[in-house]
Amino acid sequence: MRPAHRLLAGVLAAGALALSGGLTGCAQSVDPIERLGRKAAQKVEERRVSQATARRWGLDKPLAPAPKPPPRSLPKGAGPGLPPVLDRVPTKDKVVFLTFDDGAERDPRFVRMVKELRLPVSMFLTDSVAGPGYAHFGELASVGATVQNHTLDHPYLPGLPYEGQRWEICGQQDKLKERFGQRPRLFRPPYGEYNADTLRAAADCGLSAVVLWRASMQINDLRYAQGAKLRPGDIVLAHFRGPDELHGASLTEMTTRMLRRIQEQGFTVARLEDYL
Repeated sequence: MRPAHRLLAGVLAAGALALSGGLTGCAQSVDPIERLGRKAAQKVEERRVSQATARRWGLDKPLAPAPKPPPRSLPKGAGPGLPPVLDRVPTKDKVVFLTFDDGAERDPRFVRMVKELRLPVSMFLTDSVAGPGYAHFGELASVGATVQNHTLDHPYLPGLPYEGQRWEICGQQDKLKERFGQRPRLFRPPYGEYNADTLRAAADCGLSAVVLWRASMQINDLRYAQGAKLRPGDIVLAHFRGPDELHGASLTEMTTRMLRRIQEQGFTVARLEDYL
C-alpha cells in the first residue's frame, strides 16, 4: 500500500472509531444538543435565589419560580378602539403581580432587594414625584423592573376635560420615552379613577391597557377589593413610600411583609408584562 493510501486509510479508521466512541477524546465530547441543554440548565441555576439570600431579606424561603406564561394577550377593550381596564389577569396560574406607584421613596436597598430576589416589579411612575429621582428608577430598570405610566402630576383625571387628561397621559409617555428609551404600554390612573375621556386619551397616547388592582399593601397586611384572600392573577398595589409614611418601616420591610403574605397563601410573583 502506498504511503498516501496508508495515511488515508488511517484517517478513515480514526473517523470510524470516533463515531463508534472508540477514541477516548471523542467519547468524552458533548453532543451539541446536550451542550445546549447544559447551558440552559446553567442559566436556570444562575437565576435561582438561594435560601440564604431569601433569609437575608426576611423570607423563610425563596419565592417559587413563576410558571412559563402563556402567549401574551389582552382582554377585550372597554369599547371600540379603547384599551381594556383590568384589576386582575385571567389565568389559573397561582401568580400575582406586584406594582409600585408614584416614586417618592428612593431606597437603594430596594434596588438590591429586587436584584437579589429577582423580583418582578412594575413601576407606575408620576413625573412630578419620580422625576427628580429618575436615575434611581433607572437603576431599578437595570435590574429588571419595568417602567409604566402614572401621569405627569397625579391629578384626579375625571375632573379634567379630555385635553387635560391627554396632556397628563401623553406628556408622561414622552417623558418616560426620553428618560428610559421606550414608551410604556400600561397606564394606571391616579387613585384608580377614570372616565370615558381617560380611556380615549390613553388609547390616543398609545397605551394598551388601563391597570387597576385587586389587593393593596398596607403597613402589615394586604387589603382586598373583594373577599379576604388572593386569587390567581390578582394585581397588587404598593407605593414607593418611606418610614415617614409607613409608621417607621422601610420600603424593603414593607415589601418583605407583602411577600410573606403572598407565600403564605400559596402564590408566587410573576411579571405583569409577560401576561399583557
